[in-house]
Amino acid sequence: MTRSPLDVADLRPRVDQALTGFLTGQRDRLLAIDPALAEVAASVSEFVLGGGKRLRPAFAYWGFRGAGGADSDQVVAAVAALELVQASALIHDDLMDRSDTRRGVPSVHRRFEKLHAGEGWRGSAAGFGDCAAVLLGDLSLVWSDELLHRSGMPRDDLERARPVFDAMRTEVTVGQYLDVLTQATADTSLERAGKVARYKSAKYTVEQPLLLGAALAGADPEVSAAYSAFGLPLGEAFQLRDDVLGVFGDPAHTGKPAGDDLREGKRTYLVAAAFGNLGETGRAELDAALGDPALDDAGVQRLCAVIRDSGALAATEARIDELMTAALAALAAAPIEAQARDVLRRLADAATRRSV
Repeated sequence: MTRSPLDVADLRPRVDQALTGFLTGQRDRLLAIDPALAEVAASVSEFVLGGGKRLRPAFAYWGFRGAGGADSDQVVAAVAALELVQASALIHDDLMDRSDTRRGVPSVHRRFEKLHAGEGWRGSAAGFGDCAAVLLGDLSLVWSDELLHRSGMPRDDLERARPVFDAMRTEVTVGQYLDVLTQATADTSLERAGKVARYKSAKYTVEQPLLLGAALAGADPEVSAAYSAFGLPLGEAFQLRDDVLGVFGDPAHTGKPAGDDLREGKRTYLVAAAFGNLGETGRAELDAALGDPALDDAGVQRLCAVIRDSGALAATEARIDELMTAALAALAAAPIEAQARDVLRRLADAATRRSV
């Protein structure tokens, strides 16, 4: 069996080891404050360590190695901080979308709602769960900064990386807001869908992790420019694949119920393309059902058929191919180390085909 690109240099287990050590220390700190925080520590730890492909640390690590950086446990710990940014985004995303599950288990707000109800505490169980998810998402973001700066990387390297790390966290946060705004305003334009995809996911999944690795390595501007030319179209292709899986994916692989994106009213590139291709009757049908939390399986299947028959699925797949062509051409021309180029090419394929 071909080895996953995520496991070259034993990266995935090393990232997990760095996260485990850090989260164990954080658990001890929380318990010293109050034993009641054991559930907080356990929830964050189980969320972070219970799944995830570690794509963002992989892009950052190989961005670092491609720019001439030498392997070390310190750089692995630094890039592992990206998993805590990801945890924050996902915990908040599940809350905003009212998702019941993540990776096949209850989402964080549902976990704490169940805790409240099981203990028979006062007030609203759902409200308690929502508050807990907001705070645990915030805590994960705070801890991402702490892990980066406790990684053991030299101070000068961290100072170079700081602006990239800050920009990435700002972009993903405002990208989330634009996603919520787009659902509220029912904007169905491809331009808006593309911008949401770019800032909510694309830049912080691929481009900014690559640039973080480049900054940690002290890369030349030409390397960083090449990483942007590769990372941005690849990140957009990654998000478009995610959008397709959000409608047509198998829950056994995605870890979320089929059709959740339709029930949540996500105005993705896929949905925007469908609106653009459909006639008046089809647009009215799609608009009426999109965002209906009570949409049953039959309704989901009907919307899937409408989207597929509109040609939107084929158009989205064609757009993924177009973006991949641009990304791989930029990678081929990038002035980086040969091994990193090979692994990044394989990561690009894995990210857009979900073969990892």
